Amino acid sequence: MNPTRTAATAGRVLAQLRADRRTLALMLVVPCVLLGLLAWMSQDAPLFDRSGAQLLGLFPLVVMFVVTSVTTLGERTSGTLERLLSTPLGRTDFLGGYALAFGAMAVLQALVATGFAVWVCGLEVQGPVGWLVVVAVASGLLGTALGLLASAFARTEFQAVQFMPAFVLPQLLLCGLFVPRDQMPRALELLSAAVPLSYAVDALGAVATTVAPAAELSPDLAVLAAFFAGSLALASLTLRRRTP
Repeated sequence: MNPTRTAATAGRVLAQLRADRRTLALMLVVPCVLLGLLAWMSQDAPLFDRSGAQLLGLFPLVVMFVVTSVTTLGERTSGTLERLLSTPLGRTDFLGGYALAFGAMAVLQALVATGFAVWVCGLEVQGPVGWLVVVAVASGLLGTALGLLASAFARTEFQAVQFMPAFVLPQLLLCGLFVPRDQMPRALELLSAAVPLSYAVDALGAVATTVAPAAELSPDLAVLAAFFAGSLALASLTLRRRTP
């Protein structure tokens, strides 16, 4: 990986995002609106305090998956990727630049969503608020990597969005957000251990209920990092010099 080329790719992607107000609103405003609606709906019930922290892991993954898959597919189908790969820019430079750019957006999204949840919606957690941001960023980075991978299997932007149910909804059902994983049928409990969102939800649950959650978070963050690296590695294998 060439740091200069990677940084240049990241700068180009960030410039495109800065000019796209709809995408910025999707990444920064929509999660806050959804968190606000949940807090408003459950103002007389413990639903928000029980699930609000875990949702801070769900929204970044979903939003970054959609934005990354659609943006990368546009590069593939427009011929931009083919032209870029005909230059000295390598596959790792391209993927690294995208990961860096969307990683920066994941940090910003996590800061905005966590701040809104805690200081506007009144979300209360036992652990340090900073750990909420760390796990939310990890979830957003994972969504970015999965989006890069999913873009290889779609031919249109509509198809890229259609992949979201296949990549995200099974994780949503199995991650323990609705039913604790240890209360699921044994087969589903084992399957839930194979989906990365489970580890983000577990980590955020630890922050919500534990004063010093660092020891509990470390294994979950390590698994999320492994899924991130594996998804990027698989995505690199799908980059070709010829567009679909």
